[in-house]
Amino acid sequence: MNIVVLVKQVPDSSAERSLRADDNTVDRGSASNVINEMDEYAIEEALRIQEAHGGEVTILTMGPASASESIRKALSMGPDRAVHVLDDALHGSCALSTSKVLAAALGTLSADLVLCGAESTDGRVQVMPHMLAERMGVAALTGARKLTVEGTALTIERQTDEGYEVVAATTPAIVSVWDTINEPRYPSFKGIMAAKKKPVQTLSLADLGVAASEVGAEGASSAVVEQHKRPPRAGGQKINDEGDGGAKLVEFLASEKFV
Repeated sequence: MNIVVLVKQVPDSSAERSLRADDNTVDRGSASNVINEMDEYAIEEALRIQEAHGGEVTILTMGPASASESIRKALSMGPDRAVHVLDDALHGSCALSTSKVLAAALGTLSADLVLCGAESTDGRVQVMPHMLAERMGVAALTGARKLTVEGTALTIERQTDEGYEVVAATTPAIVSVWDTINEPRYPSFKGIMAAKKKPVQTLSLADLGVAASEVGAEGASSAVVEQHKRPPRAGGQKINDEGDGGAKLVEFLASEKFV
């Protein structure tokens, strides 16, 4: 089975993140960048499927040159190769144009199964698997907490607030996963060394037949118009209970429209 895993490099969610002053996009240059956490679970699931059914696992990343660090980290977990879509014109791309580029890249890879995280920690829009499935004309099985592969048949348990739903499809398909699906392996020293020799193919927009005007800020369907720093936390209001504490509390909650 030919498996492709979508991997995005994002600013570390445990560190302070900010937007650039010139165009209101994420300031990746000043951040500590890492693999999107959910994508690590997708990588692990791909490797488990490969171990059970054979085939090849390819990492697909769209991002700046710095994303090569995350590509090597992903390869150190065990995938066979990677494809890096790299082009200066991609900066500022919205979800729609990103899906257009990724769909074009996936079209060159003939994937039976595309795996990705259910969301990215920088955007959190959860739309990419749906957009890709629509562009490619394949099924989308989203929000999986469990994935079963039997030949060309795929079955997932889709995680919901109430429990789970069982959804089935056949390959080719796109599956997005939550962090409840498995526990990602740590790269071994052998894996880290091997990753340095694994092939990484670089593709430009020209290679994919996508015009620069269709992506980036110029081709974006949405943009951040204005931004402000989060205001500092103000001191709380203290209520002294002199027999009327309950009434004062209700009055405060009513003023804040909680009751």
